[in-house]
Amino acid sequence: MVCAPARYLVFFQYFGTRYSGVMETKSDQALVGVQNYLERAAQQLRPSSPSRFHISSRTDAGVHALANAAHLDVHRAPGRAPFTGPQLAQALNHHLRPEPICILSAQRVPSTFHARFCAVSRTYIYRLLLGCAHPSQIPVFERDLCWAPPGGCLDIGAMREAAQFLLGTHDFSTFCSPGSEPRGAVRTLQQLQLRPAPALLARHSRELEFWEVKVKSKAFLYRQVRRMVGALVAVGQGRLAPEHIQELLELKDSRAFPSYAMAPASGLFLESVEYNQADLAVAAAEELSGLS
Repeated sequence: MVCAPARYLVFFQYFGTRYSGVMETKSDQALVGVQNYLERAAQQLRPSSPSRFHISSRTDAGVHALANAAHLDVHRAPGRAPFTGPQLAQALNHHLRPEPICILSAQRVPSTFHARFCAVSRTYIYRLLLGCAHPSQIPVFERDLCWAPPGGCLDIGAMREAAQFLLGTHDFSTFCSPGSEPRGAVRTLQQLQLRPAPALLARHSRELEFWEVKVKSKAFLYRQVRRMVGALVAVGQGRLAPEHIQELLELKDSRAFPSYAMAPASGLFLESVEYNQADLAVAAAEELSGLS
């Protein structure tokens, strides 16, 4: 009897500066996607058929992930038991070295589970560094991991006031990258929080301040988070008034977005992808089918 493949949900993190983004790209490019390395590692496990990673959340070049998610099917040779979750994570990590990509966990999930479509929410954080009069003041260990907006200081109160206009359900067409507008641009922003954040190392100058913009939604438009953060920073710099955020929303036109208000990729992190536990439960019959 032919064994059914076992489906797994894996959570993984990566340092995005090294890659063209998370999605697979042609292997002859100077920079390739994180998915290229994940699938190369999976092939080292010698599955009976190629294992494809189905990524939950797309991230661009330079964007990092503390915990992205994907599912994959692993079809082992007849007579070989399916990997346990820890076994799969350990084996993939072995073959991912020395890339700055790490499998955080792996677990069996039902064959009907889909990492992208079953996700109930995604949370991003964007790290801001205030107090830098010149880029040379950015600590070495923070480079590519935060954005130090020009001017050094920001009006946090004005940014928080502006953020209130973005919360809730809106047509976010203005905050979508031009040329990538989907058929429906309505999204519900469940959380948008601006809060002080720690530095990676406590020895950084006390004159430097780190802040995080934390946003949560079931799904985002292409580059929506970077555009929202950039617009909030423009408010903090006095280039936009808080009420201009509401006006941008009402325009529903990506071409109306100020060209100077796009936040760079380097400060953005995918923090987590959340699922309902009921969608992750594997029936006993399905567990046993992998042993047939």
